[in-house]
Amino acid sequence: MKNLSSLIKAILVSIVFFYAQPVFAQDFDYLPAKIDGHQILDYEHFVISYNEEHEQADWVAYELTKAEVDLDGDRCKGCFDTDDSVTTGSAVAGDYSSTGFDRGHLAPSADFYQSPAVNKSTFLFSNMSPQSPGLNREVWADLEGWVRDKASEYGKLYVITGPVFKDNLGKIGNNEVSIPGYFYKVLLRFNEDGNAKTIGFILPNLGANGHFKDYTVPVNLVETLTGLDFFPALPSSVENKNESQYELKYWGLED
Repeated sequence: MKNLSSLIKAILVSIVFFYAQPVFAQDFDYLPAKIDGHQILDYEHFVISYNEEHEQADWVAYELTKAEVDLDGDRCKGCFDTDDSVTTGSAVAGDYSSTGFDRGHLAPSADFYQSPAVNKSTFLFSNMSPQSPGLNREVWADLEGWVRDKASEYGKLYVITGPVFKDNLGKIGNNEVSIPGYFYKVLLRFNEDGNAKTIGFILPNLGANGHFKDYTVPVNLVETLTGLDFFPALPSSVENKNESQYELKYWGLED
């Protein structure tokens, strides 16, 4: 964790902050860039890039609207299941048994009450990552709830979530599922005038405490740490400037 903290500080020093130029949501494909050799799993309301080496997703991406947040529904009970769509085989229930780590949703169940079948799909192990109970049930859960509040407030968000394979904490199960050292979440929204706004979060798997806003970072820092390209469909000038922003006021997080 110390090594990553030093890296984050070094990168932040080099970041120049800009205001984004207008770009319109209807012209935007929210999916990150594909990774060669990594399988794309396209479900009804979210998309997964599956990382066979680590037996979990590189990223899970979806659009979250106010209408979806306002839906009533029940969390699927006893629905954790192997994902047979993964051609190389996904993690299984036994990989997580008696490990001390939660089966942490990347796309949260509470974001997907469109139907029982859609909610059930969030319980596939392709959408799981080993999270410490202290993260999954506390600060991370608070962040997920805040994302739903923002989707309701702004009408629509584009959400991308995944692990950061730095300072990993070992592996679990016969399938050797990697335990990520950190997790990220990045968000994109558009103002009424078409201006894009982004924000990122990086939380340690162990030791996260306090308020999730303490873990906010520019999106391009998350890209540096993960090697991912989150918003390739944005015009380059807009993408580069916007992903360097670190403006909490645009997300209601200023004190």
